[in-house]
Amino acid sequence: MRTDRIDSGGKVTLRHAGQLYSIGIGRTHARTRVLLLIDDLEIRIIDAATGELLRDLVLDISKRYQGTGRPPGPPPQKH
Repeated sequence: MRTDRIDSGGKVTLRHAGQLYSIGIGRTHARTRVLLLIDDLEIRIIDAATGELLRDLVLDISKRYQGTGRPPGPPPQKH
């Protein structure tokens, strides 16, 4: 377990096996304090204040940047 803060770009960094990885959370959570629960390659990122699960992923060690998993751009508008 580790505490951190999401940067202004909406990501946190994590070192695994000597390599630095960036994990995208989203800019809407910029500067939010978080808890990272790490079990080998399984990672959960939780808002430290509310306990909300922000991200649950398995680290892909072939990629240095772990995207948010959402398509780029603004979310689709509801009609």
